Amino acid sequence: MLSDLKNIRIEDYDYPLPDDRIAKFPMEQRDHSKLLCLKGDQISDHHFYDLPDLLPDNSLLVFNNTKVIHARLFFRKATGSTIEVFCLEPWQMAVSEAFEQREHCTWTCFIGNNKKWKSGPLSGEWRAESGEFMLTAERMEAVGNAWVVRFSWTCGLSFAEVIEHAGVIPLPPYLNRNAEESDATRYQTVYAKYDGSVAAPTAGLHFTPEVLNRLAQRGIATEYLTLHVGAGTFKPVSTDTIGEHEMHVEKVQITANQLSNLIKMHDRRLIAVGTTSVRTLESLYWFGVKLKRDPEIAMMHIDQWDPYLLEPATLSAAEAFELVLQWMKSHDTDHLDGETQLMIAPGYRYHVVDYLITNFHQPRSTLLLLVSALIGDRWHKCYRYALDHGFRFLSYGDSCLFMP
Repeated sequence: MLSDLKNIRIEDYDYPLPDDRIAKFPMEQRDHSKLLCLKGDQISDHHFYDLPDLLPDNSLLVFNNTKVIHARLFFRKATGSTIEVFCLEPWQMAVSEAFEQREHCTWTCFIGNNKKWKSGPLSGEWRAESGEFMLTAERMEAVGNAWVVRFSWTCGLSFAEVIEHAGVIPLPPYLNRNAEESDATRYQTVYAKYDGSVAAPTAGLHFTPEVLNRLAQRGIATEYLTLHVGAGTFKPVSTDTIGEHEMHVEKVQITANQLSNLIKMHDRRLIAVGTTSVRTLESLYWFGVKLKRDPEIAMMHIDQWDPYLLEPATLSAAEAFELVLQWMKSHDTDHLDGETQLMIAPGYRYHVVDYLITNFHQPRSTLLLLVSALIGDRWHKCYRYALDHGFRFLSYGDSCLFMP
């Protein structure tokens, strides 16, 4: 099975996407975006505000409440050159801990115009409500195609506050434009809570308080978890087969209370809001499978091929989550910080997720593979319908509800 999956050719997950079909800006009203609904083999055309009426009774929606950080920092050298330092993730420190630091912290970063940064630190001054502060970046060592950068600053602000004032929201590269003031709000879900992502969980961008209220009125349950989206989400598959592609690592966070709620509602139809929610839920399942085999595992890490090496898995989702909850209790913690490289591709069997709300994804992307694993070759039909009926694509584009 694994050899067959690794031989999947990425060219089979390509489709023509004209540039004018990529939404460069969001809709003025979030929930007025279009919604394609696939139910069985039938496609129907809606607006996102219709979502509460399309979902089955006794459903559970699971959201990713990560918050996009102002990850792009621009330093101007005395020579006039501008160096961009793009914060990816904390270096050897939990995300939440890094944002609480008040003097210095270290991150892995992409560096734009790196050749112009000959030596020495970079510094700049910015203004916060409490006054001006100076931020300094010191380049340390190279890590793959990124660098370890040590930041230090004045004024006693948390690092979360520092980049909020000094940084810029990182828009996806395919938008091919600079971030505007409105993007700080619109490239963020209305329920975003925990700093850590460099890209939005875009399926959630369509939700409004009104839609959430209508879901509650219908008795549809909601729960939240956190996966911090890394820049690797935009990494194209440049190899011929997916077996040669290395999945990016993303940080997962969930509390014991959230996990308990998922266990209590195991009999509901689970609808993941976004591919990041899918990856988190399915990764938590596989962590449970690993714990069944070895309860002494020190931390959660799901490799991209783990599901295919650990099969057959006979645990239910509730049983797997219960094992994770027991592990958390044995480690005297009410929250789990883990990481996942999970690759979901055709041939993968979903163990937690029933249905999916998601946007339209880039051609030849691992996200399109994830969709195909859920709905099979029907993704061709859906994407052709969307192209023929004026749907807008990618991060600021329209959405799909897949109920295969």
